[in-house]
Amino acid sequence: MFKRSVRTTLLIGLWPIRSLFFANELLAQNTSEVGGGIGGLVYKGEVAPNYRFQNNRPGIVLFYKKDISKPVTLKASLMGGMLRAKDEDAKLPVNTFRQADFKTNLVELAAGLEYNFLDYYDQKRRTRWTPYYFISFAAARFNNKVVLANKYTKPAESATVLSIPTGIGFKYALSYNWNLGLEVGARKTLAKNGDRLDYLQTQDYPELPIQELTLTDPYDNDWYFYNGLSISYTFYKLLCPPATKGKAAKH
Repeated sequence: MFKRSVRTTLLIGLWPIRSLFFANELLAQNTSEVGGGIGGLVYKGEVAPNYRFQNNRPGIVLFYKKDISKPVTLKASLMGGMLRAKDEDAKLPVNTFRQADFKTNLVELAAGLEYNFLDYYDQKRRTRWTPYYFISFAAARFNNKVVLANKYTKPAESATVLSIPTGIGFKYALSYNWNLGLEVGARKTLAKNGDRLDYLQTQDYPELPIQELTLTDPYDNDWYFYNGLSISYTFYKLLCPPATKGKAAKH
């Protein structure tokens, strides 16, 4: 009796998890979605200690989504664009001395999960829309160049950085298949190469007259952000119940 009670409790506790991640059996249909978007990329780091909207530079994204339950979809994306910032906009003592002007081109590949707060694919709803939250893991290849005090220039550098993209969005069904989306997300770079988007390491500039000056904070990795609009197309696939085994009854 005790074992049966424990088994029942476990089944009740695990059922919501099963419904979330293995709900293809429960859906009357499943969906996949392809799309693209255009927006702006923004850098935040030593050169721009705060998010500055005027630092937006063009960015584009392509994505593919596949549902694994009613609220949750898997998402893969490819994004490309530019980051740029100038010390002269910060007006802080170290920025005034350094006078850095950098630009970075990057391409990012990401994969993760998206959670829809409303049942977006319910065709019974007269107006279909939902806010959503996403979190991913990403790798970005970047190439950058910086000029200090309008004088010291270092040749372009290429490297790869890992990051955790997370953010929120909103999507609206224009029709049965077409969707319009708005998304805002932040990328927190991880330890390896996480402070090199702005290319400011002091040791990289042997020509500087004051080598003991620290041009960067080694304990504060760079961030980058993406905000933009998207258009996508949804493919629907109806799931038929399995055929009943056995012979049909004769009349």
